[in-house]
Amino acid sequence: MTVTGAPRTGVTLRLLDKADKEIVNLDRAVLGAFYKFQHDFRRNPDAGGFDLKQLEGHDRLWSARLNREWRALMIRLGGDDWLLVSVKHRSHVHKNLDRFNYGINHITGAIEYVDLQVVEESVLRRGLTPPAAPAPAPTPLPAPEPARPQPAEEPLFAAYTDEQLADLGVAGPLIPIVRKLTTDDELLGLAEYAPRHTGEVLLRLRDGVPYEAVMEQVTAPVAVAEAEQGPGTDDWQAAVDRSQTVVITDDESLQSILEEGDFGRWKIFLHPTQEKLVHRRYSGPARVGGGPGTGKTIVALHRVCHLVRKLPPGRDKPVLLTTFNRNLAADLRARLLSLGGPDVLARVDIAHVDQLATRIVSEADPGNAKRRIDDTAALREWRELLVEAGENRWSAEFLSDEWNQVILGQAVTSRTDYFTARRAGRGRSVTRAERAGIWQLAERFTQRLETKGLETHRQVAERAARLEMARKAKIDRRAEERRERGGLDNIHFEAGSGAWLRYRYRHIVVDEAQDLSAAHWKMLRAMVPSEPDNIFLVGDTHQRIYDNQVTLGSLGVHIRGRSSRLTLSYRTTREILRDAIRVLGDADYDDLDGAADTLAGYRSVLHGLTPSLRGARSWDEEMDLVVEQLRAWHDVPRESTAICVPTNDMVTQLAERLERRGITPTEITQDGPRSDQGVHIGTMYRFKGLEYRCLIIAGAAEGLVPRASVDAWERTDPSRHQRELHRARSLLFVAATRARDALAVTWHGRPSRFLAPLLPPG
Repeated sequence: MTVTGAPRTGVTLRLLDKADKEIVNLDRAVLGAFYKFQHDFRRNPDAGGFDLKQLEGHDRLWSARLNREWRALMIRLGGDDWLLVSVKHRSHVHKNLDRFNYGINHITGAIEYVDLQVVEESVLRRGLTPPAAPAPAPTPLPAPEPARPQPAEEPLFAAYTDEQLADLGVAGPLIPIVRKLTTDDELLGLAEYAPRHTGEVLLRLRDGVPYEAVMEQVTAPVAVAEAEQGPGTDDWQAAVDRSQTVVITDDESLQSILEEGDFGRWKIFLHPTQEKLVHRRYSGPARVGGGPGTGKTIVALHRVCHLVRKLPPGRDKPVLLTTFNRNLAADLRARLLSLGGPDVLARVDIAHVDQLATRIVSEADPGNAKRRIDDTAALREWRELLVEAGENRWSAEFLSDEWNQVILGQAVTSRTDYFTARRAGRGRSVTRAERAGIWQLAERFTQRLETKGLETHRQVAERAARLEMARKAKIDRRAEERRERGGLDNIHFEAGSGAWLRYRYRHIVVDEAQDLSAAHWKMLRAMVPSEPDNIFLVGDTHQRIYDNQVTLGSLGVHIRGRSSRLTLSYRTTREILRDAIRVLGDADYDDLDGAADTLAGYRSVLHGLTPSLRGARSWDEEMDLVVEQLRAWHDVPRESTAICVPTNDMVTQLAERLERRGITPTEITQDGPRSDQGVHIGTMYRFKGLEYRCLIIAGAAEGLVPRASVDAWERTDPSRHQRELHRARSLLFVAATRARDALAVTWHGRPSRFLAPLLPPG
């Protein structure tokens, strides 16, 4: 059937999740035809040339002509509301009319589309039914021994009935294929093109999560009552609101989705299984963990929007969104604006933790003119102090760490408090007499900085923590006095001016929580009342790249019983993910609350190229390898490509080499990339929170990753040696997982010891 009648305008054209995955891989000419089609179709589907037809045997599936050979497949939701589900060659459409399945999932109430032919081919590529080898020519041979029958491989989901899978929300048309899966590769082949809910259910079951737990954690949060789905589960307009779709509003938004993939509008997409974490009411601080690309930041941003929308009207900013550094804070601001708009942004204070601490200290001491120094400069001051004092019992490195991690990190303000301070993870134990000596040196060091007009970021954080803790104590004391007098309780956050002292915020949301210090956490904890939904944090200790070891419970941030973990990566291919996890080895990581954290069950349904590993004899030769790799990625926009290296000197040298070879470099500074154009280059630390289609890790050589000085700690301070190795592994892990589609790793001389699991033996 062909649509006829009066011209129509104002057509709504939606894009179903995963349709972009197929479209972006089209030939350039076909992609151009698709762009023109969607532009013209949205203006008027009757303009001519679309040959818009309802497909034979289908109630709602239509095809529209892109060009002579290619067709767009769309579900007509009703009236002028269309859902684009695929772009196919016309021969595929004609041959597979009976293989196109779509409908409203009877559990989730969402629209699902499955091309069974594509799914079966994806599974087949991973070895479900390998092609038979050609029969060899007959050759006389001795009679063979009777062959022993080989046991058939057990199907992955043999323990579950069809009804159980359907009750979990697995797409009905896929259940017969699910029954035949025998390997993880085949499962990933199916999950690549299956509806997301189906993929997540099957991956959780395969990870060994009990059926009842999958029902509770994955299916129940997105299940809808039959009455909500409309009569006969055929209310497509209601179903589209429960589906993972994007309305195409203009050519630029579509280009962002297709060409940037997860880097465009999908960056703010919320998966149904994440939605329950966003909207849940927590009785106190809550934590969401998970590996790179699992959507932790997306969950945090949606959580901010959810909290803001529950606020009473006002012009104040009772919600704080914070993270570790300036780059990430700027990115959070841009993404929150895109997600929630200016109305949400107007109610949120966005600042990185050191900026926040500086603000607090400046309020208390507006005339402070001290010069801020980093940890490296502070370590030099420690060395000079020890020389001047003739002190040789302790190294400058040990004292610097003790001062940073214990004294400043825990906001210890007196010698007595230091005697009882916890020193978990510090390795070397110290006696009471030794603590007295260390405290005396710390006091001399603090006085030295004071005399020179210097201060460190950690000192500012510690002072801000003390100020906020004192403020909280005063608030609580006044509230208790009012309650005793039968008056009103304190107002919970600082709304500007007023007669009563108030908490600064009602809610705090923290991104990259693993990198905050103990002093930061004490400061944040004192900024909100002890009420439900006060602190929401997301992070992954496998990505901890700064030496901030904390146990939140000891700092008053009690997350026990309110922790969740995301396991499905939406950004990185399984090939990149596999190698990145191997880099971590069997090292132990904590969960910020004294227990072990794990990446068990962490996986991706995305499929791509195996990472490239190449060595060179010298740094000069390695830079040539980098240039060669960039030229091989000539079809990828330069700004979607990046190189990370271990040192600043290597950034400079590599940028000069690229310029000489006609490739524009853009250095990543603490404020972000210097320009929107060119290949991004920076040290590994600069890549936290960034994402690229293609990425090169250069200089991954022994002596650079980890740096040569790390092993000096092995005999003198084994605990610190292990911490430094952990940080170096985490840094490499973070760098590797910044890549979405392709990763290349290069080195000169000997490869880093961390690459050993990726290289052939010998």
